[in-house]
Amino acid sequence: MNRTKRKIFEAAMELFAKQGYDGTSVDEITSVVGIAKGTLYYHFSSKEEIYNFLIVEGMNLFKNSIEIQAAKHENAIDKLKAAILVQLRIMEKYESLITLIIGQMWGKDERNLLCRQCIYEYVEIIENIINYGIERGEIVTQDAKAVSSILFGLTSSALLYQYRDGGKIDVAALYNEYSKFVIKNLKPGRE
Repeated sequence: MNRTKRKIFEAAMELFAKQGYDGTSVDEITSVVGIAKGTLYYHFSSKEEIYNFLIVEGMNLFKNSIEIQAAKHENAIDKLKAAILVQLRIMEKYESLITLIIGQMWGKDERNLLCRQCIYEYVEIIENIINYGIERGEIVTQDAKAVSSILFGLTSSALLYQYRDGGKIDVAALYNEYSKFVIKNLKPGRE
């Protein structure tokens, strides 16, 4: 992605997260980036294309980061820990993107369906890790779909934690809490 396209990406992400899709105009995006409309339209054909690019590229970054980190581990519990840590770090770094995706996932418009689909694809990565752990006897749950959804919900709640804590996410503290209260209960031998 070239520098101008990245600036458009970042400005649109912030504006869409703060003002919503309908509340953000192309004029506002170009004003924040400091470019002419023609330059924006050289990179994107419409505001909808900018939005779709944001969601798809942002979630691809998210999913690829998790897959890369999880692949470094053999044990399913370690893979889950890696996935949770990546999700927390991405939420800290790309808060606007995550706020946008979560905020837009409800409803029946194409934008809502796109956000939901991207979240489902992410949750499926977690579900696959859990199924891998179940098959190997490293995870005791039988409902990988429920647990993967729960893990996404819990880590997404880091945004609430951030707002309550004055705008900062303490990734290490949250990660330790998730490890203590969630991950350890997935291991065999827990009653």
